[in-house]
Amino acid sequence: MKIKIYYLGLIILVAACNQNKSAKTTKEDFKKENNMEKKMEKSLKSKLDEKKASFELNADDNKKRAYKEGLEAVANSGITSKAKQVGEKAPNFTLNNVLGKPVALSDYLKKGKVVLTWYRGGWCPYCNLTLHQLQEELPNFQLNGANLIALTPELPDNTISTAEKHDLKFEVLSDLGNKIANEYGIVFKLTDEVADMYNKSFKLNNYNGDTSNELPLAATYIINENGEIIYAFLDADYRNRAEPAELTEFLKNH
Repeated sequence: MKIKIYYLGLIILVAACNQNKSAKTTKEDFKKENNMEKKMEKSLKSKLDEKKASFELNADDNKKRAYKEGLEAVANSGITSKAKQVGEKAPNFTLNNVLGKPVALSDYLKKGKVVLTWYRGGWCPYCNLTLHQLQEELPNFQLNGANLIALTPELPDNTISTAEKHDLKFEVLSDLGNKIANEYGIVFKLTDEVADMYNKSFKLNNYNGDTSNELPLAATYIINENGEIIYAFLDADYRNRAEPAELTEFLKNH
């Protein structure tokens, strides 16, 4: 009888060990699957590169030349070195969101860090790709104690359309006349040729409510609770953007 009980106990013990091993394997497999899914997700850069390639394939030579010269003009202006840099104080601001409610940078900094980014407008395909990717990454920003705020020179009605189209859950603020963008030193004037193309193609001046033909760089800053800029992405080429996943990694380590 004792031998039977001994063997029965041994069988139960082996079964329990196998069950624990199976549960552990399941957890490990789940982690592996998650990691594989993350690796399979396209980076923002890869999506932007696809858009660039499509433009190069489909645009006419005159348009490609004009846009190339426009990018060169921005780069040659030295704007990226004149803009606000890491270590500098971020200018505070209060702007209205899509609901017409005033939003102050200083209020958000009381809650934690702020990822502050600019997009040119809902008419810009590179901006739309970026906004979508930022929305996907938003929970990770929040898990790491940061909020996201996006500024655009678009009129409020156009800002609402862009926010609704992408179902954005972060603050999107209208920076009319690029007032705040100017304080950060990231505003440039389009070349006459590119401005003419933009206005003929989608009426840029109607989007922004002025005839300045000025736009902000697609800049991104991370600002700490003391109002200091601790990260800056500044590029003369609007087709290049800060990678949202890399912003999360920066937040994790700072």
